[in-house]
Amino acid sequence: MGMGRGAGRSALGFWPTLAFLLCSFPAATSPCKILKCNSEFWSATAGGHSPASDDAPEFCAALRTYALCTRRTARTCRGDLAYHSAVHGIEDLMGQHNCSKDGPTSQPRLRTLPPPGDSQERSDSPEICHYEKSFHKHSAAPNYTHCGLFGDPHLRTFTDRFQTCKVQGAWPLIDNNYLNVQVTNTPVLPGSAATATSKLTIIFKNFQECVDQKVYQAEMDELPAAFADGSKNGGDKHGASSLKITEKVSGQHVEIQAKYIGTTIVVRQVGRYLTFAVRMPEEVVNAVEDRDSQGLYLCLRGCPLNQQIDFQALRTLEGPGAHRPQAASPAPAAPDTFPYETAAAKCKERLPVEDLYFQACVFDLLTTGDVNFTLAAYYALEDVKMLHSNKDKLHLYERTREPPGRAATAGLSPAPQLLSGSLLLLALLPVFLEAPAA
Repeated sequence: MGMGRGAGRSALGFWPTLAFLLCSFPAATSPCKILKCNSEFWSATAGGHSPASDDAPEFCAALRTYALCTRRTARTCRGDLAYHSAVHGIEDLMGQHNCSKDGPTSQPRLRTLPPPGDSQERSDSPEICHYEKSFHKHSAAPNYTHCGLFGDPHLRTFTDRFQTCKVQGAWPLIDNNYLNVQVTNTPVLPGSAATATSKLTIIFKNFQECVDQKVYQAEMDELPAAFADGSKNGGDKHGASSLKITEKVSGQHVEIQAKYIGTTIVVRQVGRYLTFAVRMPEEVVNAVEDRDSQGLYLCLRGCPLNQQIDFQALRTLEGPGAHRPQAASPAPAAPDTFPYETAAAKCKERLPVEDLYFQACVFDLLTTGDVNFTLAAYYALEDVKMLHSNKDKLHLYERTREPPGRAATAGLSPAPQLLSGSLLLLALLPVFLEAPAA
């Protein structure tokens, strides 16, 4: 198919240059996200082929989505050659195909292959409702990330940072285009700074023909095996089975599968308090309207600095003869506080590796005197073993204390920028800046 009678050198040069960009820059450490925009558009248009006339509306929708993506990253892309190349290419292609700037946009191509032998999958479900199923055969498999919250509370972020925080009250744990998770933490003891999760609310947002909006809510001593409306799946839509709840242990362990976004969530009640763990693709983690201006999001950004407990000071208290960490619980002591030796011995029974989960267990026994926190740390590690895609990162040993803003710019898949690619792009840029031929 041709590009249309008005196609000029600018439009004709766009596809090979876009392909070059995707090959030369697999990822970037820059906050400019233009390469992600390029990749999504390339995927949405099946590798950049020109559309037939019947497909023109979908192609225009993909172009508008591409343009929207470039506008969202414009602030961080000033002076970026790939960004300016994309903007000129979009304008030219919209003109060639008579696409209006106003109109519907296309949804992201969410994609996943379901696990082998999954008897729960409905053969008549729309392809879009199974993450990665519409992926091209030769595309790389997605990167999955993990976040968990447990105990007093301890947070493991999507970037494998490990923090212990106060975060009393309601806090957003996850907030993206598809999912919202909020936790409420309450003091373990009256007047104490030691808190634990007493309430959890999960909102699955309405998504195309797959699922209706669903709300799941758990509280202390109430771990339902259904959504708030009593249902156990995604509603009445054709792909409703791509969201479902399974009760693993009555009143203690619930698992939620959201196949349409490739996500698994585990919620437990251990003792009086709740734990949370999730496995989610990076694409979904990063699916936010404006990441730069987004508010606090604990699983991605970590706890605010003023909410983090100073583990450097705590180290001096973690040893024989040590008692409750004063930095965590300056208020009244727990009635049955353990000495360090006893706390470490109890944690060792469940957590033989002296990693951060073991240390978190000891910390919780010293601050609360509640032996149930031993199980909370144990199950948190078990959930990591089940959900984390990198088996080399199951055990963490270095605590993290840093301002949350660093996570927002670090990204989840850093890779070196290629100087040679930048130099080649300089040579190709005039193709985009030249006016279309008459």
